[in-house]
Amino acid sequence: MSMTRLKRDCRGQAVTELALVLPLLLLLLFGIIEGGRLGNAYLAVTHAARHGARHGAVGASDGEIAAHVRAAAVQLAAENLNVEIRPALRRAGQDITVTVNYPLTLYMPFASLVFGGNPVVVSSSLTMRVE
Repeated sequence: MSMTRLKRDCRGQAVTELALVLPLLLLLLFGIIEGGRLGNAYLAVTHAARHGARHGAVGASDGEIAAHVRAAAVQLAAENLNVEIRPALRRAGQDITVTVNYPLTLYMPFASLVFGGNPVVVSSSLTMRVE
């Protein structure tokens, strides 16, 4: 068998390998992107909860706390943020807990199987002592 004939028989091999490997690579790439979006949302929600708890600890009202939380989470849609502040009446020496929830819509179709539903609710809660 000559080398020219052997070379001609392998012409579709690269296309076949690409067809087998490309879906797996794209699935891995989009999974990394969705994981990055989820991590970014978690960091933003945690930062916003910390910011709100700090303002509540120094005597801010519930409306001011919610406004500070929304201002701290600039990369998230403010209308989707859910802010819960406990307790409603606070005195010095008590704890204040600020919980922030954000529904993050996933774009990858199979990501909801991995992350447990679509949208994924990213949540963070922070407690500080009122001064």
